[in-house]
Amino acid sequence: MQVAVVTFDGFNELDSFIASALINRCRKDGLEAFITTPTPVVTSMNGVEVTGQRPMEFVTEADVVLIGSGVKVREVVADERLLSRLPLDPARQLIGSQCSGALVLARLGLLDAMPACTDMKSRPYVEACDVTVLDAPFHAEGNIATAGGCLSSQYLATWVITRALGEAAARDVLDYVAPVGENQQTVERAMHAVQAGEAALR
Repeated sequence: MQVAVVTFDGFNELDSFIASALINRCRKDGLEAFITTPTPVVTSMNGVEVTGQRPMEFVTEADVVLIGSGVKVREVVADERLLSRLPLDPARQLIGSQCSGALVLARLGLLDAMPACTDMKSRPYVEACDVTVLDAPFHAEGNIATAGGCLSSQYLATWVITRALGEAAARDVLDYVAPVGENQQTVERAMHAVQAGEAALR
């Protein structure tokens, strides 16, 4: 399975890099993430230049598409031409957003009546799209998930790994990256966040 981590200019490094790094620990099991960009090079909100691993068109063949956040997402959602390069299909793909990435899903009409998670700064803009914002770090319904708060990117990655390879694979990855001495707490916190986010509003 291939994962497109959509990364726009002005992106938040924590969102794109944490998700892709965790998912890429599953390469040997056939799950691989690629930083996917609308231009050959994008610059982060802190001035880090990154060369995209895949062009935006890769989203059409990816099995999973994660939309990262950043300081220019409102410009992204105002750009019809750029949005047209994101023909996502929740019937075939797992689709997730991180923080202000929820704005992109809203503009693409993918949230519909589904509530979403986002960061505090993005919240009023997401609510302006008639989307209910939850006071939670993660929420998923079917093949669509949203996460709120930079470090909740680990929950988005956990969701992807669990859906693709099973809970045991996700636990192994989380255990490996956990702070020493905090392995069990780290694994259980992430698994609880994802399970609670999937169970909410049932």
